[in-house]
Amino acid sequence: MADLFADSLRAYIPPGDGLLPKWILFVSVTALFNTVQNFVTTKLSRRLYSGAPVVTALQARTFGAWTLMSAVVRAYAAYHIHDKAIYDMTLLSFLIAFGHFASEILIYRTAKVSAPALSPVFVSTLSLYWMISHYDYYVRA
Repeated sequence: MADLFADSLRAYIPPGDGLLPKWILFVSVTALFNTVQNFVTTKLSRRLYSGAPVVTALQARTFGAWTLMSAVVRAYAAYHIHDKAIYDMTLLSFLIAFGHFASEILIYRTAKVSAPALSPVFVSTLSLYWMISHYDYYVRA
């Protein structure tokens, strides 16, 4: 039974070399959880944007839609890692995420330096570094 489950799960793991596609898929799946959460409740968004006066349901759903779009782009990249256009779009999605979360912490002060706010900064920074440093390996431009 366990082997059957493991085999069926392996079918969804991106083919190819290296861990970057698998990391990108992991980030994408995590974003799907965040998307659902944003459409159901504002609880986690309120933890993230702890410095904001009010996190509304509309803001949470808008953030959920933005997160879903990022998840779709990243999931596609996980399976098409050698496609320059999708690689570039995915890299830019991490840059936009970094800019958003860093500015909310440092400029707008709607997020405090805390685990919920630093987690996306860490993920986007790690992903940017990994994608930039392995650009030629995966894109082979």
